[in-house]
Amino acid sequence: MYRYLFLIILCLGGTAYAQTPDTLLIERMTSYEVRDAITAGKTTVIVPSGGSEQNGPGMVIGKHNFRVVANGQTIARRLGNALVAPVIIFTPNGDIDPPTGHMRHPGTFSVPENVYAQVLEYVVRSLKQHGFRDIALIGDHGSDQKGQDAVAAKLNKEWASTNVRVHAIGSYYRGDPEGDAAEMMKRGIKKEEIGNHADVRDTSQMLAIDPTMVRTGKLEAGNGKNGVEGDPRRASAQIGRVLVERTVTRATEQIRKSIAAR
Repeated sequence: MYRYLFLIILCLGGTAYAQTPDTLLIERMTSYEVRDAITAGKTTVIVPSGGSEQNGPGMVIGKHNFRVVANGQTIARRLGNALVAPVIIFTPNGDIDPPTGHMRHPGTFSVPENVYAQVLEYVVRSLKQHGFRDIALIGDHGSDQKGQDAVAAKLNKEWASTNVRVHAIGSYYRGDPEGDAAEMMKRGIKKEEIGNHADVRDTSQMLAIDPTMVRTGKLEAGNGKNGVEGDPRRASAQIGRVLVERTVTRATEQIRKSIAAR
């Protein structure tokens, strides 16, 4: 009896493992699953760019990468016909030797702007080859923006006679900083605490997306020397959820408008 019960459980387990996973991440799909998704109408793809850089003593190097992948999935779900490409984790972060910018801190990786742009370009070319029609570029890091704009302009000119378009979604990063600041101040954050890097804004968003990436006991204010610009100590997941929602909403709306204007 137990033997038959074991076989039934094993068969059921095997069936469960055989099911197509509920994911929009291309890297977690098989080639056949990607093909079938495109055939079924998922012809939009989000290409997320992050960055691997220091974030002071209280937040991990991969902040941009974790954040943009999470937000990319939310955007794709809202669009309803989109998948998410693997994140580009190496982006410009200053000179290497002698080091400038974030490269002065261990754990940061930097590539020249033209190298990042070329990698992004060939990622997009690959996606076109497989049948995606609308390719949306979102960048979580300031240094991603110039390359995204350039790649979109170049390929849209080259592909003008085709049904494929590249959309540089600048609102994802540039967004509405004044509006974001107002939302934070509504929740008791002082203007001087907001800062520019690894601050209350950055840290709150990471707490909302994945709190294991924040070392709350090691958060400290800074003016740049410690890798922090601002004061992250009053960051909260509650604030982060508001900011993440604003980012995702802006980007989703821009993608829809850009596709509609094709």
